[in-house]
Amino acid sequence: MREIDVAQLEVALRQGAALIDVREPAEYGDGHVPGAHPIPMGRLSDRLDELDKSAPVHVICASGGRSSAMRNPSAAFTVLVLVVAFYTAARALPALF
Repeated sequence: MREIDVAQLEVALRQGAALIDVREPAEYGDGHVPGAHPIPMGRLSDRLDELDKSAPVHVICASGGRSSAMRNPSAAFTVLVLVVAFYTAARALPALF
């Protein structure tokens, strides 16, 4: 799994990258990156068919813990990219939110 920072996330999103928000629905409702696909971490394995596994999939959460935990199912994806913590991204790129 590759890790990127918020500046790289901004570029990836502008290029149409897929972004999965693995936080819980209430957290997602409190604020999220526009275009992020909400799939709670505990439901991801049940919802893999919703994703294009041949393209890079970027994963984001609140603190980085859940995103980091996605290393195990990464075999399901061609490229799984861990994005730095959501709130770090929110402070660094407020125009995205």
